[in-house]
Amino acid sequence: MSEHTPDFDRLIIFDTTLRDGEQAPGCSMTLNEKLTVGNALAALGVDVIEAGFPAASPGDFESVQALSETIDGPVLAGLARSNRDDIDKAFAALKAARRKRLHVFLATSAIHREYKLKMAKEQILRQVEENVRYARSLCEDVEFSPEDASRTELPFLAEVVRVALDAGATTINVPDTVGYTAPSEFFDLFSYLRDNVEGMDRAIMSVHCHNDLGLAVANSLSAVQAGARQVECTINGIGERAGNCALEEIVMAVRTRPDIFPFTTGIETTKLHATSRMVEQATGLHVQRNKAIVGANAFAHEAGIHQHGMIEHASTYEIMRPQDVGISRTQLVLGKHSGRHAFRQRVSELGYDLAEEDIQTAFKAFKVLADRKKDIYDADIEAIILRAETATPGPWSIERLSTRSSTGEPSEAEVSIKHTDGKIATGSGSGQGPVEAVFGAIEDALGMTMTLRQFEIRGVTLGDDAQGDVVLAIEHEGGQYHGSGLSTDVVEASAKALIQAANRASRDSGESVKNDTVALKAIDPVPA
Repeated sequence: MSEHTPDFDRLIIFDTTLRDGEQAPGCSMTLNEKLTVGNALAALGVDVIEAGFPAASPGDFESVQALSETIDGPVLAGLARSNRDDIDKAFAALKAARRKRLHVFLATSAIHREYKLKMAKEQILRQVEENVRYARSLCEDVEFSPEDASRTELPFLAEVVRVALDAGATTINVPDTVGYTAPSEFFDLFSYLRDNVEGMDRAIMSVHCHNDLGLAVANSLSAVQAGARQVECTINGIGERAGNCALEEIVMAVRTRPDIFPFTTGIETTKLHATSRMVEQATGLHVQRNKAIVGANAFAHEAGIHQHGMIEHASTYEIMRPQDVGISRTQLVLGKHSGRHAFRQRVSELGYDLAEEDIQTAFKAFKVLADRKKDIYDADIEAIILRAETATPGPWSIERLSTRSSTGEPSEAEVSIKHTDGKIATGSGSGQGPVEAVFGAIEDALGMTMTLRQFEIRGVTLGDDAQGDVVLAIEHEGGQYHGSGLSTDVVEASAKALIQAANRASRDSGESVKNDTVALKAIDPVPA
């Protein structure tokens, strides 16, 4: 088998992150960043790296030249328009590469012929013949792409491909340049070329798809089924406009569904996630959370029924292992959709062995928190568990709490508290800040005189919606009582802590509500 004869069981992965990917607005990379990404692509196992477009600018020439001197393993390709000057520059930039390819392109669709090139079909054919032949005289590995092939008349496209083959092209790439085609249509296009171009089996058929209609991966896979054995793609699917076919999606589709795509690749899939993050860092183009394979949510589950299934057997809701793409483990994200099974497992993973009654209590508190807080951290769960383990039950709990504060004016608060026997007590208070006002309102509702002796606030987790953990101590009728409260609202956490301390005090003294009311003289605390 010659170097250019396709292996029908193996897909060639042609990565164009450094060329087409970098053309995406805002994705330009420095030379050092290109070298870093290029070495990562080589380590990933891509077969061909399209290093750039040397004739586009002196910077592009320099980067392709540096990559050709540095990268070892993959074929290094340089893009060139169908003219001698571009081809010479591409070949000069690739001079040091151990394995090199000249990639020549020329538009062929009617709309490009009329409005961009202003060339007749005969001129197109003549340019293809002359420049592919010239490229082949310099380099044994030549790829030709009829730009906008998917919108080119099929008979003319077949004629262009035949001319390129006769001129020495070893790879024929068929681009869906503007992301216009659909899978069945693209399958028919490749089948047409295979059946109507004499000598098509002498070259590797390649596919290059853009994602304007979100079909780049689907169209590429359809082309593979029709005979393509090279897929041109980029890390994270970056590229012009809506991007290119995503390398990680193509590779994992083939790996996951060998029954439909009976091919292999040379990609070391466990490096996909790390390479994705490297490209994200180099380009500044963030990967969307729900991006297939490498997105933050690709192996994350929040819905209770999904988490339950995952706990029983991973294959219930995952068709591939996160470890296969370089992610350490599945994430069972605890949120408002999570169920008891996932919560119980996380509690166990954190090292706590709770009785079923305590699990239920903690789970209820978790659900309340999840309705208010977007991200639930392990520290949040631990705080809930510790509250469940140390909490002193009723008799009083907060039913409703409201505060009003304005700069330069006293704060006001109103509170309703509920007794375990169903009794409701209300109170109001004012103070120099909302916490002092709430304390006064609780005193008013309970009819208890309490003196604040200690008050501390600490953040349980990071972020704008972090929980505040309030710990305090009060003095009541000669006794000192502690309380703690946890909430994303520090004022509410303070109220919970005071109610807990008051419950302890009232149980000791046997008091009932509304014995007397004495305003609490506490300055609104400021966390250190």
